[in-house]
Amino acid sequence: MAPVVHGLEKEYEGRIDFVYLNIAVARNDSAKRAFGFRATPHMFFVSTDGVVRDTVQGVVAVDSLRVRLDRMLSVTPPSR
Repeated sequence: MAPVVHGLEKEYEGRIDFVYLNIAVARNDSAKRAFGFRATPHMFFVSTDGVVRDTVQGVVAVDSLRVRLDRMLSVTPPSR
């Protein structure tokens, strides 16, 4: 999934911020609990007001991720 997500990050640059957390690092435990991390990969689509609007677990087609990202852009102003 990493190459797909990194490609989307370039595609949506300046419109959506991508944040990566290494689940193996203890300092991220509070974030894992707060977001309800369940599987690898587990993606959270968070609006600029900090609300989780959508989640995806496991391997997902790039077009499905684009739909979710475009939906986020349609309801949330850019973070910049």
